[in-house]
Amino acid sequence: MEKKEEIGSYDFNIEANQPYENAEFNLAKQHDQLARGLKSRHIQFLALGGAIGTGLFVGSGSILSSTGPASLFLAYLSMTVIVWNVMNNLAEMVVYLPMRGITVPYFVGRFLDPSLAFAVGWNYWYAYAMLIGAEATAAGIVIGYWDLPVSVAVWIAIVLVVMLFLNIIAVSFFGEAEFWFASIKLITICGLIILGIVIFFGGAPNQDGVLGFHYWKTSGAFAEFKAEGSLGRFLGYWHAFISAGFAFITSPELIAIAAGETIDPRRNIPKAARRFVWRLAVFYGISSLLIGILVPSDDKNLLGASNASASPFVIGIQRVGIPVLNHIINAAILTSAWSAGNSFLYSGSRVLYSMSLSGQAPKCFSVTNRRGVPYVAVLFTWCFGALAFLNVSNAGATVFNWFVSISTISGFIAWIVVMITYLRFRRAMEFNNLLNSLPYKTPLQPYSTYFALLIVSLLTITSGFQTFMPFKAKDFIASYITIPVFLLFYLCHKAYFRTPMYIPVDQIDAITGKKEMDELEAMGEERVPKNWLQKVWYWLA
Repeated sequence: MEKKEEIGSYDFNIEANQPYENAEFNLAKQHDQLARGLKSRHIQFLALGGAIGTGLFVGSGSILSSTGPASLFLAYLSMTVIVWNVMNNLAEMVVYLPMRGITVPYFVGRFLDPSLAFAVGWNYWYAYAMLIGAEATAAGIVIGYWDLPVSVAVWIAIVLVVMLFLNIIAVSFFGEAEFWFASIKLITICGLIILGIVIFFGGAPNQDGVLGFHYWKTSGAFAEFKAEGSLGRFLGYWHAFISAGFAFITSPELIAIAAGETIDPRRNIPKAARRFVWRLAVFYGISSLLIGILVPSDDKNLLGASNASASPFVIGIQRVGIPVLNHIINAAILTSAWSAGNSFLYSGSRVLYSMSLSGQAPKCFSVTNRRGVPYVAVLFTWCFGALAFLNVSNAGATVFNWFVSISTISGFIAWIVVMITYLRFRRAMEFNNLLNSLPYKTPLQPYSTYFALLIVSLLTITSGFQTFMPFKAKDFIASYITIPVFLLFYLCHKAYFRTPMYIPVDQIDAITGKKEMDELEAMGEERVPKNWLQKVWYWLA
């Protein structure tokens, strides 16, 4: 018989809602548990690799076409600030309790409200499932660049099968594959940055002078969007800001989700969190600036301007007459889509596994194989990537933009819940006099969270403003369908289980699991480099 304890005005099921602690308390009990197989380099490159995907390499073309180069550049920088705050929120909570099986919904249910945890858990899973489809669709778009005599359905099937293979074996195998995928991305971006500098100064074959910011002047730095004058330019920036969310959505959560499978999490998670945003700012900032330098916003080949299927980087290389390199870059972008989809399948399956442990999803999703992989959750999440086959009957650009809208709004909703949960977490820490003893603390809190919460709320409300100018039913549904679905999950759970609006601060459990995590931290061994080369590697990864 299940043990229950009365907390507030509703039953709190100890066995259903605290499996994580029970699992971590008895480290010898390995049945249906995840394995800690991710090393420092795995966790760092997993987060960065999941963030750098087709949002930058493909989706940026649509933003450039609609809003201009200056709006694109400012939008990515603005979104980086928001992601920095969300990452800080998650890192503080996860480093405090990096237990096996945890994901974001666990913290929501423990520090805020079980009904909200239920709704945001399924929202996360839904977003990851859509993102798998988005990345598979983007892979089809990239492969379509070569105009091969094979149906796009074949390529999408191959991409999806490889994603499944990398996720179903073992988490250490997944981490290793993702490390090398992410390495290819970083090498590609570094190469593109160097190439962009060469093209900027006129060093390409078809150039006869310094290119500079020529396209910013001829095509306009800020394109007018849905209105004329300063209002149109502001709407262009705001639309770019919303659209840039797709490139960053759910990327901070990758570190939080992987914490339970990370070796020595209290040392490796803070390192990954601190470096993640700075690396993201450098890569996205410089790359988005280069895109506006390489390609004019009125180029007809940009995704969004037509049904063309090429990355703005590839278009820029073609414009200056560099042979062969466009094919190499396109191949690297293809691996990028593969890598991002791989990360999203991992994350979606772990969210489902965590919810199954807490009784918010069917128990079958908590079943793991002998290597600690929740293979039922992986298979179920992977099946929804088949939505990418919509490409067969619709233009790739159209389907891609649907996925962008749906997953972006899901991500914004999730970030709002994360930030509210973090504020409750801080209140609980203050109430228990634990705030000053947190193992990882971030700057400007809680003020940066209040600011970011306001901005993301505005982005969510206005995410589909362009669908009213003029009104387009399909685009409107893609932009806003997630909001009523989320509310339906939340209200139905609250009505059925009769949970209160939120857990009172004096009833929040801020202690369970802390002792065991402190002991796990004490068991960790500091890596001591044996030579200068190893010292550099330890610092880097």
